[in-house]
Amino acid sequence: MSLGPIMLDVAGVELTEEDKDILRHPLVGGVILFTRNFASMEQLQDLVKAIHALRDPRLLIAVDHEGGRVQRFREGFSLIPPMARFGEIYHHDHKKARSLSNLCGWLMAVELRAVDIDFSFAPVLDLDYGISTVIGDRAFERDPAIVTELAHEFMKGMQDAGMAATGKHFPGHGAIAADSHIDIPVDERSYNEIYAEDIQPFKRMIEHNLAAIMPAHVIYNQVDPMPAGFSGFWLQDVLRKRLNFQGVIFSDDLDMQGASVISDDYTERARAALTAGCDMALVCNNRPAAIQVLEGLGEYDDPVGHMRLARMHGRHPTSWEKLRKNVRWRSATDILKQYQENPTLDLDFKLTE
Repeated sequence: MSLGPIMLDVAGVELTEEDKDILRHPLVGGVILFTRNFASMEQLQDLVKAIHALRDPRLLIAVDHEGGRVQRFREGFSLIPPMARFGEIYHHDHKKARSLSNLCGWLMAVELRAVDIDFSFAPVLDLDYGISTVIGDRAFERDPAIVTELAHEFMKGMQDAGMAATGKHFPGHGAIAADSHIDIPVDERSYNEIYAEDIQPFKRMIEHNLAAIMPAHVIYNQVDPMPAGFSGFWLQDVLRKRLNFQGVIFSDDLDMQGASVISDDYTERARAALTAGCDMALVCNNRPAAIQVLEGLGEYDDPVGHMRLARMHGRHPTSWEKLRKNVRWRSATDILKQYQENPTLDLDFKLTE
């Protein structure tokens, strides 16, 4: 059985029989975990094992674990700073900012790989215009070149830990105040304005072999009346053709208000996202909606999509037992702790080659 095009969530800290039945459905290809799925390190490892045991090939397991205010697991995990911290440091010490970004990308990823989670939806490539509260300090900086430089280091750290990176939210969510979780954001800028600024980090990161991209539930009404995640123009004409992106396109959560312009019917939302060019559609925190999609979408077979999704499986397996003995992990956690206690310290960093 190949990986299906739907990613959904589970209710609690262990799988119910309903969870197991749903995750065995051929349209399911992945599971996204949330804070409610975490009680302890041991419990999380057991939950991940149970999910992986259900299917072959194993279902993808993902989480939003960017750092700052978007970090689903905390107790026992290193607390990663918000990405804006690296942007602030960059203005007075380029090398330290790059090194910290690389270190935190590796640390975030290696700790998730130690519990066998495949990937985190990171890094954020949006520009910080000082407008969007939902993006805010999740963004590295306002300058596209600085965002690219720091995000590239973060991604290299992730890759070194065996994790594929996902850039979000294409073509850029930072220039509007509305939050697509609870609103329908509309960006009034022209295509040329968006391309010259917001798209540049995505373009450069694609050139650096970015594995996956998540589009925004934002309408850029000077360009296309559909939100980007449902737009053939943004996903096919721009992302696939103009930018030559060959990786995975994940939809953002179809339960968000920004997706409601498509339809009240979740099957139609999923179909619209997949038709526009997404390889996998996320349906989160709404079990009836997830069941509706699985029952209504029908047969789905996209061999190219299957191949792309298979590349998102985590590499370099490890464990927390091994990690705690790992000299690099000990050094990284010590550096991060020292930095968080005193950000002015002139610490000795080494970039990952």
